[in-house]
Amino acid sequence: MFTELNGILNASPESFTPGEFILLSDRQSDASFLIHHFLSFYLKARCKVCFVALVQSFSHYNAVSQRLGVSLTQAKEKGQLTFLEGLKESLSVLIPQEENAENQAMSFLRDPAAGLRSLYEFVQSSVVESNGGGGAEEQWGPPVLLVDDVSVLLSLGVRVGAVLDFSHYCRATVCSQLQGNVVMLVRCDGEAEEDDEGSQQLMRGLTHQSCLTLHVQGLPTGYCRDIHGQVELCWKKRQSDGQHTPKKVFQFKVHDKGVSFFARGTSSAVL
Repeated sequence: MFTELNGILNASPESFTPGEFILLSDRQSDASFLIHHFLSFYLKARCKVCFVALVQSFSHYNAVSQRLGVSLTQAKEKGQLTFLEGLKESLSVLIPQEENAENQAMSFLRDPAAGLRSLYEFVQSSVVESNGGGGAEEQWGPPVLLVDDVSVLLSLGVRVGAVLDFSHYCRATVCSQLQGNVVMLVRCDGEAEEDDEGSQQLMRGLTHQSCLTLHVQGLPTGYCRDIHGQVELCWKKRQSDGQHTPKKVFQFKVHDKGVSFFARGTSSAVL
């Protein structure tokens, strides 16, 4: 969790807006640090987290989270974190061994054109379960879904419409029904004009569904050792709000255990 980013978003583990769909995206840069931020943020907020990890292993996320003061292993043991390791589960689907409930979430790999119902049902069971009667179990806050990253689904042969349906149903269940939050990462490769039609449709569709977007990109001037890129934040106007918050752009530098944010042109590297 990055304290400076919390200040920019006006949020903290003790106080954040429920019912939000947050979209993270990147182009010619890497927005992975934002996924790590929100993962540690919501775990520290004592939310029940469902993490669909499609690009990295559990060990990777756990190693980074430990540098941010959070243990994913302990969160899993306590029942706070449900972690779907897409790489491992995909292997069990493509090279079947014993049929078990764990790999049903990725069963769409057998027929990507059939849609993502199995993945949605996995998410639904994970988040609805967190709101059930707890008995002697620990009580957690509102459910949170994180997906890293939805672009992978296109590479696996899933249709854009099916991915957008999946995000829509997740938003309806987690944000609207359960008043939790959804955070998804989508990657845009190369220049904007080089995107294929599917990637453009996915980006437009997810942006339309989102309440807040954070778009990470490289510097327009090219590589800089002391500035790793810039992030554009855009809040969507809510019907109940009287004002529209304009876009904000910050430059950033990633450190081993955190990220520094600063207004454009105010980094010590350019002063």
